[in-house]
Parts: sequence; structure tokens; C-alpha cells
Amino acid sequence: MNFKLLATSMAVALALSGCATTKNNEASQTAAVASNNKVFSQDYVLEELDNGLRVMVVKTDYPDVVSLQIPVSVGSRNEVEAGKTGFAHFFEHMMFKGSKKFPQDVYSDILKNSGVDNRAYTTNDYTNYHLNFSKEHLDKVLEIQADIFQDLTYSEEQFRTEALTVKGEYLKNNASPVRKLLSAVRKEAFDKHTYKHTTMGFFEDIEAMPDQMAYGQEFFKHFYKPENVSLVIVGDVDPKETIAMVKKHWGAWKKGNYSVDIPKEPKQAAPRYVHEKYDGLPGHWLLVSYKGTPWIPTKKDRSALDLISQLYFSENSELYQELVVEKQIASQMFTYNPETKDTGLLHVFVKVDKESDLAVARDAINRTYAKARTELVSEEKLAALKSNLKYSFINGLDSSQAIADVLASYMHFERNPEVINELYASSDAVTAEDIRRIANEYFVDSSRTTVTMSALDKVAGFDKEVSLENLVAQASKPTERHFKVLDKSNASPLVDVNFLFYTGAAADPKGKKGVAALTAAMIAKGGSQTKSFKEIQKALYPIAGSFSYQIDKEMLSFRGRVHKDNADKWYALVSEQLLNPGFREDDFNRLKKELIDNIKSGLKASNDEELGKEVLYSALYQGHPYASYNLGDLSDLEALTLDDVKAFYRAELTQAKLNLGITGALNSDVKAKMLTDLARLPQGNEARLSVPDAPVLKGKHATIVEKSAQSTAVSFGFPIDTVRSSKDWTALWLVRSYFGEHRSSNSFLYQRIRQVRGMNYGDYAYIEYFPRGMFQTKPDANLGRSEQIFQVWLRPLRSNNDAQFASRVALFELDKLIKDGMSSSDFEATRNFLTNFVPQLVASQDRQLGYALDSEFYNTESFVEYVRKQLASLTVEDVNRVIRENLQTENMHYVFITGDAKDMQARLAKEQTSPMTYNTEKPAELVTEDTEIAKYPLGIPAKNIEVMNVEDVFK
Repeated sequence: MNFKLLATSMAVALALSGCATTKNNEASQTAAVASNNKVFSQDYVLEELDNGLRVMVVKTDYPDVVSLQIPVSVGSRNEVEAGKTGFAHFFEHMMFKGSKKFPQDVYSDILKNSGVDNRAYTTNDYTNYHLNFSKEHLDKVLEIQADIFQDLTYSEEQFRTEALTVKGEYLKNNASPVRKLLSAVRKEAFDKHTYKHTTMGFFEDIEAMPDQMAYGQEFFKHFYKPENVSLVIVGDVDPKETIAMVKKHWGAWKKGNYSVDIPKEPKQAAPRYVHEKYDGLPGHWLLVSYKGTPWIPTKKDRSALDLISQLYFSENSELYQELVVEKQIASQMFTYNPETKDTGLLHVFVKVDKESDLAVARDAINRTYAKARTELVSEEKLAALKSNLKYSFINGLDSSQAIADVLASYMHFERNPEVINELYASSDAVTAEDIRRIANEYFVDSSRTTVTMSALDKVAGFDKEVSLENLVAQASKPTERHFKVLDKSNASPLVDVNFLFYTGAAADPKGKKGVAALTAAMIAKGGSQTKSFKEIQKALYPIAGSFSYQIDKEMLSFRGRVHKDNADKWYALVSEQLLNPGFREDDFNRLKKELIDNIKSGLKASNDEELGKEVLYSALYQGHPYASYNLGDLSDLEALTLDDVKAFYRAELTQAKLNLGITGALNSDVKAKMLTDLARLPQGNEARLSVPDAPVLKGKHATIVEKSAQSTAVSFGFPIDTVRSSKDWTALWLVRSYFGEHRSSNSFLYQRIRQVRGMNYGDYAYIEYFPRGMFQTKPDANLGRSEQIFQVWLRPLRSNNDAQFASRVALFELDKLIKDGMSSSDFEATRNFLTNFVPQLVASQDRQLGYALDSEFYNTESFVEYVRKQLASLTVEDVNRVIRENLQTENMHYVFITGDAKDMQARLAKEQTSPMTYNTEKPAELVTEDTEIAKYPLGIPAKNIEVMNVEDVFK
């Protein structure tokens, strides 16, 4: 099982003890939490309908919001036919096409007006559909989803178009080293079982998908039946009324009778090794994987294997400290143990810079497994791990959606949350002797598969591996306070603290770009004067305390969370990090290397989408404090010294710039000490950075970044004067949502580029900085800026031609929006969506605190009230005036990330036409529009087109 979820399983198990499953016509039972262990205080109801559908309802005290999760027991595991992989994931996409009663445009419009956040994901063993919305829409959402599940309707054109989108998603994902490693190891480790392929499927099968509509219909008919489906409903609901709604809409669904035989995997007889070549990949990757155990929660094996993973290979392990922190052989090391119904794989990933260090890391992993097989872990360490799991669960379960997420991830096994109770009982019973016994059973040479990956054809000398069996055989003075405090204390057992300084990358001196980020890293991820970072991690571990940082142009946030019972221990540790940083040379070298690697490998090498957005910001802000990347420029980072960090710390982390946010039931004594201690910071006299206006953009420009890429990412935009405190901000925010709501299928651009034409994976617009967009669905707090841009983000396209055409579509539609404005119906629908959706942006305690601090920065009311009040007073005339005053297409900067810069440069300079072709017949109206768009001028003069190699970006 995934060890992150083990923490969840333990606490949910405690919370859900005593639950009984009801079947057929028996009365539904209510499960009460044991009074002596209320880590999860809500009751729940679990009932099975006559047709086999399982329904679980949890009433929570989080107001208004409801989370509906629909786990379906079908994943890539069920794809047993040769040449037919990827269909479980494909139908995750197709389920958004609607039904006869609720065609896609109809149900999308209903959900948008209701502010429904509607998404899905696919795993090895199940597919989950999750929707979050206000409680008054529950009945309608259940009705719509029930109709789609029972009467999914789509045309051949829609089927074939979506197949193109899936192919684009595969190409996008294929840029990730971790995904490529997982694909390689599964293909090598399995001979018969369907775990041989990932949830995306084999590429050749994806390419054949457009012609597989008949098979797709059979696949859906077989697996989308009530006996495979659960409904998990968590939120501000009445359980009896909710069950009645479910029966009304889902009760008539007919039960199926299909079953599938999953091929049995033969026992692996010898260790396996494969090298995966990845052209242009910086550094070298190692993946060591072992065969694990099938899902049997009543046995200790699964829990023990995950405990071993954490004890020996997590960030708190001795091996991590050796390879990453102390010797700095590796820049990354992490584990991944996905929960699978049948025997899956347990993974350890390591990234190194030198080829020779691959063998060093592999041998260190072998020695560690040998240690697990020969030595007994201390009972104290094992107890500390179990304590960490309990408090990690409490810290993370802070919304109805979080509760529903966890329950949905377990319902697919036996469609019964009692497996969580069983899993926790097994975990709690694991002893040090069990750890050693189970390690000896599973971590043997014959069950290991190793993968290396780099730009090299092969790894020299890697075949000289040491046998694991052989290794086993060998065996402060308070002063006046000058900072602001936002105290949002409440009764929550979770305590969140945010030390927000109004400084950041915009304060980096010339020639020292990156010093703000490095200083923040030294505080949050380095030691204090009294303790090493390793010692701090060890002390935080049993209490599941966190302390991290986020760096932006004008904000530097240090955030922490802990259970109220352990707040004093947590504060004693992190206060020393913040107020008395150790500033050790070894921490400095480690963290500087980590930042450099983040730029080279995390951004430039493997994240074309974020790279394009960051290059756009840099291009628009040349000569401005915003010009450099938040983590710095590579040459500046290389030259930074520890004295540079110390100087930045003294100058910028002052009381004048500090805004302290507190929420939760923080002990008054701890709070008083915190306020006293922070007064020891230098007083300072600058409350926030003075940021000049953005450079004036004149004309149309393009930056083309060439790198090894199979697709082309596009971003374009221009500076705007409207920020969150501006009178027209909410109106422009509404326009942005209509035109390109982030990761939403309801947005206009998404419909025109992704949905109708199947060109890419999504198309979005922004008026505020939104980093990490490919990893999350909602913006982070504490990214306040005095200057913003209007930006359009087109997720990677299949070719330069597609990228040019998609850019033309976006420009074409933007020109129409500026000329014609929004219609009254579009305005009303978008306003309704945002009015209902905005509470979801602050649905958890830490986000509430973060947004409250942002409101202080912008000097506005609290975010939800601010937005809703302005939305209520808006008219479509206001919005169209704001469009005319803020949006334009005459002064624009485009960024293209591509594998063929010369071709893209020629296309733009010559205004080359970009005709579209499809794998299916399209409506005549669309074909006519495509002909016009294919030659729609982007209007970028040749002299304004800059081509650069990715190696020179942020250099």
C-alpha cells in the first residue's frame, strides 16, 4: 500500500471501528467512533442497494461543501486483451461526454453554473470520479452522474477526437523521468500479469485507439456496472436524505454478470536489469524495485513492507542522510509503494550527477536491505513511526474532500471501508521481529528488478552487482514588537503557523540572483545553531510536525503545521531554525546543489509547461526586479557564498516585513513565547519591497526555446495594471475564468482547442501568477505581487504546426472576445460558477490562513466575501468595459518550447499557414473556421523573434 495512505488508513480505522455493512433490504447501520480514540469524530452510514451498488455517507461539520467520489473497480489491471491496453484510463476521459438526457454541453453548463469541481483519475486497480460542490446541488449532481453511468453517450467523432487527446497526454507524461522509469520497470518485471503496462497503456495501443470504438463500447458495458461501483458522499449532508436521493437516481441500474481472469504472474527466478536511454537527460537515475504482496489487509506483510520503506529509505532514514545530506552523492531519493490488489512492486528512486555514483547508490541500497534482514530496528524508532502516521493523518484530514479522497482510495478493494480497520490492526501489531522476518521473505535477489536511465547508451561497470544474499551472510532576549500578527485562533486541533515576510526573489541583488531562495532553503531545510538538520528531522518525526518554505517575488513564507498536543515541541525546533540558523557549510553546499538541480532537471529538462510560463515572465520583465526565476540564475547561484546568505538574512528577514499568521488551538503559553521570540529579529524600516511598473511592451515578440521535446508548449501574454486590490479585478478575474479557468473543461479555450479539436490536454488563462499548474488544480496562497500579467497557457501540442494553429485559435478567440465582449448568458453562467466555486479555494484551514494574509497584503476584505460582494454587483456591461480596457493583442510576447526551433522560427517569420487535419470527419462549420484560422496572422516581425537553447535559459 502507498505509505502516505497508511497514515490515513490507521486513523480512519480508529475512527470507523464498529461499522457494519448492510445488504439488500436490511436497515442501514451507523458507525460510531470509539469514545477513547476520536481522531476521526464523524459517524458514517454504509448501505448496499439491491443492484449491488455500495453507498457510504459521512456527515461532517465543514459547512456547505460536499465531496462526491465514485470509485469504479476497473483499472489497467483489468485490461487482459493483447493490443487493448489503456482503455480504463480512456474511459476516464469518455465519462465526461455526457448522456442522451444530459449531453456534454448541457451537463457541463449545469455543473459550471453550480460551481462544481469535476475531475477524475485512473490507477492500476480502479478509476475514481470526484466532484466537489455546494450541498444544495447534491440531488442534481447525483441525477446527472447516475444518468451518465447508466447511459453514457458519445459519437464516433468524439471517440476518435478523445483518442488524440489521450495520445497527447501520453507524450506529455513521457517527458517525466519518473514515469519513464516506472514504465520500464513494469515492462521488465512482469511477464504475464497486466501490471506489465501502466495506466496509460502501451503507446502502440494508444495509437490504435481511434479505430477501437466497438471494443471500447464492450469494455464500458462489461465494467461499468453497479456491483463494481461505490458512492462516497462526504460533507454537510443528511445521511438518510442522501441515501434516498441515491436510491431514486441509481436504484434502477441493472446489475451485470461479467468477470475477468487476470493472468497469474509466475515467480521471478533471478534478478533483472535494464538500461533506459533518455536523450538529453541531465544526471542519471536509478530505480530498484522488488516484488511485494497482494492486498491482504489482515496479514502483516503489506504494512510491514511499507514500514520498512519508511524506516530505511525515507527522508528520515540513515541512507537518505548519507547519500543526499552528508555525502551529497544523490540529489534526490524517494520511495513509492502503490497499493495493488495483486502482487505489485516496491520502489526506491535515486538521482545522481555522476555515472559512477549509480553503482555507489545501488550498493548502498543493497547494504540497507541487508541491514533490514539482519538487524532489529529499535522499538522506539518503530513506535515513533507509528506515532508519526497517526498525527500525519490528523494533520491532513482537514476538509470533506480530504476525508472522501481517503475513503474512495480504499472502497475499490472490497467496496467496504472495514479493510481500513483490518489494515490498521495489522500495522499496529507489527513488531521489530516481524520487520526482520518479512524483509527476509521479500527482499531477496530473485525478486529484484533494477533500471538505470540516462543519456548514455549503457552504464559502464553496472553489471558487477554485489549479491544481496552475500551481504546478508556477511552481515533570547525579548524586545519591543514591530511585526504584524493575524491571529485566527479557533478550536481546531490542527495548528497552522505562517511566518510571511514581504520579501523574496525581487530583493535579490544584481549578480546574486537566487540568494533569497537559498536563504529560505537554509532556514527551512538546514540546521539550527544547536541542532543539525538530521536531528531536527528526527525530533519532528514522532509528532508529524512540518516546516517548509515558499519563495516568490515579494513574499517569502515559512509554514508549519502540528497537532496542538505537540505545539511546544514543534515550536522549540522551528524557532531555532528561523531565529538561530546554523548556516553550516555542508548544508549550504547541499542546498545550493539542490536548487541548481531543480532548475536544470526539475524545470528545464522535464517540465516544458512550467518552463514556458517562467520564460514568458522573464521576457516581459527584462531589466525589472521580476526578471529572474524565483530560484535564481545558474551562474549567480554557482557564485553565491555563505556570506551572501547571511547578509540577505540580516537585511531582509526583519520585523518590519514580518506578517505572522496563526490558526488552530495554539497553546497561549507557546503563542506568547512565539511573539516574544520574534521580537528578537532586527526591527528594519521597510515594510515591503518597492517594485517599479512593468516595462512597457511594444509590438509583438516571440522567444523560442529549443530542447529535446516531443511536443511544443506555448505561453503568451502581456503586463496588466490590474491587481487584486484594483476596482476592476473581480470583473477581470471573471473574464479569465470564462476564457480559461485553470484545469476546467468548462472554459472557453478548453472547449475550442482541446474539446472540439482534440489538440492537447488543456488551455487556460490567468491574471495572477500561478506556478506549478500542471501539478495542482487550485492556486496557492502567498504569491502576492504588485505587478501581474494576462497570460494564456496552451498545454503541449503534438507538433509545431499544431502549436502555431492553437496559438492562432487562442488569438482569434481573444480578438473576438475583445471585439464582441461576453454574452449575458456566458456572464451569468460564469458568475454563478465563481460564486459557488470560490469557497473551495479556501476549503482547508491552512488555505484560509494563507488567503487571509494575502488580503492583508492587498488591503482587501477576506477573499470569499470580497469576491462574492463584487460579483453580486457586476453587470455584463461592467465586464465588457473591463475587457476593452485591459485586454489587447497588439503588444504581446509568445514563448514556444520546442524540439525544432528553426522550423518554428520560419513558421512565425513567414506567417506560414498551419492547416489542421483530423482522424475523423468534422462539421463543415469547423472546417471552414479552421481554414480561416490556419492563416490568421500572429503578426510577429522576424526581428522580434529570439531563438535560444534551453541550456542558456536562466543561465
